[in-house]
Amino acid sequence: MELKVVAVLLCVLLSWIPLFLSEEVRVRVEGVTSIAKTDDNFVCATLDWWPSNKCDYNQCPWGNAGILNLDLKNKILSNAIKAFSPLRIRVGGSLQDQVVYKVGNLVKKCHHFKLRKDGMFGFSPGCLPMNRWDDLNNLFNETGAMVTFSVNALLGRKKPKDNETLWIGDWAPQNTRDLMAYTVSKGYKIDSYEMGNELCGGGVSARVEARQYGKDVIALKELVKELYPDPSTQPKVLGPAGFYDEKWFNEFLQTTGPGVVDGLTHHIYNLGAGVDANLINKVQDPYFLDQIAQTFKDISTTIKSFGPWTGAWVGESGGAYNSGGKDVSHTFVNGFWYLDQLGMTSTFNHKVFCRQALIGGNYGLLNTTTFIPNPDYYGALLWHRLMGTTVLQTTQNSSPYLRVYSHCSKTKPGVTLLMINMSNSTAFDVSVVNDLNLYPEEHKSADESQQEPREEYHLTPKDGNIQSDVLLLNGIPLVLTESKDIPAMNPKLVDAAKPINVAPDSIVFATIRGFNAPACA
Repeated sequence: MELKVVAVLLCVLLSWIPLFLSEEVRVRVEGVTSIAKTDDNFVCATLDWWPSNKCDYNQCPWGNAGILNLDLKNKILSNAIKAFSPLRIRVGGSLQDQVVYKVGNLVKKCHHFKLRKDGMFGFSPGCLPMNRWDDLNNLFNETGAMVTFSVNALLGRKKPKDNETLWIGDWAPQNTRDLMAYTVSKGYKIDSYEMGNELCGGGVSARVEARQYGKDVIALKELVKELYPDPSTQPKVLGPAGFYDEKWFNEFLQTTGPGVVDGLTHHIYNLGAGVDANLINKVQDPYFLDQIAQTFKDISTTIKSFGPWTGAWVGESGGAYNSGGKDVSHTFVNGFWYLDQLGMTSTFNHKVFCRQALIGGNYGLLNTTTFIPNPDYYGALLWHRLMGTTVLQTTQNSSPYLRVYSHCSKTKPGVTLLMINMSNSTAFDVSVVNDLNLYPEEHKSADESQQEPREEYHLTPKDGNIQSDVLLLNGIPLVLTESKDIPAMNPKLVDAAKPINVAPDSIVFATIRGFNAPACA
C-alpha cells in the first residue's frame, strides 16, 4: 500500500516538471545601419512545364499542375496569388529549352511533350499555343502577378558530335521575337525575361559556354529594348538561371558588361535528392543548412567584382531536387529550411527568392490536386506582408537551433523578427536588445519605451506533428473560408515588456512597433 502511495506522489511531482527546457536568450538587433536590401517583392514562386507523366522514384507527383495543363480557372489558385498583391511568378523550368511558341511563321505544328528516352530530361520538344498564353496572361492580369518568362535558349544551336552536353552556335531569336511582339500587341505585362535554364557551368542536361551565353543575353537585351522602347515599362533581363560556377559566372558578367543583366539568377537545391531518407533531418540541422551560406557569399563577391550594376536572385529553389520529398517538402517541417533560406539569402543582399513551385511536385506551395495551401504558403505570405526590404544585423549567442533574422517592418514603423526554433526539446524566451552600435556597453532593451503591444504570429503544426500539412497560427488552424479565400492572419497582441516565447518546433514572426532603428527611417 505504501508503495502505491509513493508511486502516486511521484506521478504528481513529475507532472509539475516542465515537458520542455526553457532558455533565456538576448537577441541583438543593430538598428543604426542596414546590412543588405531586398526587392519589394522578394518572395517569388514558379510555374513549371512538367507534364503529368514526369515521374521520379516510382511516383508521379506533378499531376495536372504543369503550365500547359493547370486549371487556370481554379478559384483557390487565383485567390492564393491575389493574397500577395502582388506575387512574383517565374514561368520556366527544365523543359523550357525545348519549348517553341506557336506564333509567327517558324512553327508549323504545336506538339505536346512526349516521353522519349533520348530526349532532354526524357522528353521530346513541346509547344506553347497562343490560346494557352492568353489564358495564362488572363490569370496573371486578374491576380496582379509580376511575371518573369524564361525563354528557350537553345533555339538555333546544335550539338557537336564529339560532345554529349555542349551546344554551340548563336541563339536564334526569331521565335522569341514573335512571342514578345504578340505579347506586346495584347498588352500583357511582363516584368522580366530570363535566358535559358541550367545551361551554365557544367550544365544539367545541356550547357553553353559563358562567352557565347553572354553574347546571347546581349541579343536578348537588344530585343527587349527594341520591342519595349519605353524605359519606364521595359522588362528586366535575367540570367543565367543555373547552378553557381565561379569561373563561368565571372566570365559571363565580363562578357555582358554593364547595363545588360538586371538580375543574376542562380538555382539552389542544397538538400539533395527528394528520395533521401535523411531529408527530414537535414531540414532541422542548422549545421547542414549553414553550408550553403558560402555559395551566397561567393555570388555576392562575383557581383561586387564583375557586375556591381546587377543583383543576385535565387531564380529557383525547391530544396530537394526531383520534385522534392513526398513526406517532407509539403509539410510544416520544410518551413525550417524554407524560411531560413529566405532569411539567410536576404542577409547576403539577394533581391528575389523564387520557390519551386507555386503548385506541382511535392514541394508546391499549393497542394497539387486540391490547390489547398501547404504550410510554406502561409510562411511565404507572412514574410511578404511583414518583412520589409531593409535587412538588419541580428545576433544571439544561444543555441544554433534558434535562427533569428530581422528586417525593418514592411508597412508600419519598427522592426519585424523571424525566429525559427528547430529544437524539439527547448523553448526560448527571447528578449530583443536594440544595439545602436555607438555605445556597446549601453545596450537598450527594445521594449523600454515601447507602449504598443507586440504583434506575434506563432506557427506550429497540427497535433504537434512536424510532418503535418495543417498549420496553426497562434493555435488556430489556417483553413480556407467558405468562399475559398485565404483566411485572415491576425497577430496575437502581447505585453511588449515580456520576452517572446518561441516554443520547440515552432516559427514566430514578431513585430515591435516602438523599436528605434535609424536605418528604418
